Amino acid sequence: MQLRYKIASGILIFFGVVMTSLAVVLSHNAACEPAPAISSESETMKAIVYRCYGSPDVLAFEVIEKPTPADDEVLVKVVAAAVNPLDWHFVRGTPYLIRFMSGLGSPKDSRVGVDFAGTVEAVGAKVTRFKPGDEVFGGGKGAFAEYVTVREDRALAIKPANVSFEQAASVPIAAITAIQALRDSGKLESGQKVLINGASGGVGTFAVQIAKSMGAEVTGVCSTRNVEMVLSIGADHVFDYKKEDYTESGQQYDLIIDMVGNHSLTANRRALTEKGILVMVGGAKGNWLAPLMGPIKGLMLSPFVDQEFVTILAKLRRDDLTVLGDLMQAGKVTPVIDRRYRLSQVPAAIQYSEEGHARGKIIIEVQ
Repeated sequence: MQLRYKIASGILIFFGVVMTSLAVVLSHNAACEPAPAISSESETMKAIVYRCYGSPDVLAFEVIEKPTPADDEVLVKVVAAAVNPLDWHFVRGTPYLIRFMSGLGSPKDSRVGVDFAGTVEAVGAKVTRFKPGDEVFGGGKGAFAEYVTVREDRALAIKPANVSFEQAASVPIAAITAIQALRDSGKLESGQKVLINGASGGVGTFAVQIAKSMGAEVTGVCSTRNVEMVLSIGADHVFDYKKEDYTESGQQYDLIIDMVGNHSLTANRRALTEKGILVMVGGAKGNWLAPLMGPIKGLMLSPFVDQEFVTILAKLRRDDLTVLGDLMQAGKVTPVIDRRYRLSQVPAAIQYSEEGHARGKIIIEVQ
């Protein structure tokens, strides 16, 4: 018996040492590296970069080498870009698990930003879908810059003529998250009742409009100052969370899209129909397991109830960009823009995004 205890103790100690070492490695922030030298023969551009993890203060507005498109890539002159929570997660390197992808100690790629809209300047030898002069929008690494390269077969689409560059730039991450949450994860059908918790934010403002375009009865949840705005973009009903709790209202919904994560699964279950679906887009803040607790609890509970609890990790897809472009062209979706910043002001824009009070999208004016 003593031998078993010794073995078990040894295993626990070994596991503890491994986990502690992993935690130290993941949470370590290396010092910021100096900017690399640029060849005098290289073409240059202005861009926002970061060479270490930290607050938005680690972001730098620099002159760097202008990218050259590979055979299967498109070079876009960026007119406008948009800020997303994803940006400050990468800048801070949190939750720490993100560093398995972005880099241990310091970021592997110094470029920042994803959403953009602009004009095609050049194309690679194998590109057939785009040509110089095309007005496009999409998602690609390093959008906070004067130029960005994107593979032709990735998230890149022609911008509708009646949509501004700023509006188009606001679409990729937020609107694709909204449409995939509603259509794919939420299986929304015409005539169903959907509640959007966080209806005034980037994803939420798109979710309200897309759900209406799908024929749903839409209820939004937002603060007092945003009630009129959420109603103006198509919500049938609005809960002011400062005055009332949707989980205590007695109302039930076929689908809840939750960007906030401020209610327990038990509370959300009360607001769902017998076979309703909860799609968790946002979650609790934290550097370690806090953001994962909602999805973990959902997975544990789902086998025992008829309701579904789903976590979405949106994928940037060209087909979805095209669908969203058609919705904007038809006037069924109009991006809500909160604030505009210049390219050099990206640190302030990301700081504002991190505060969590943006009404719709935050735009970066590049050109």
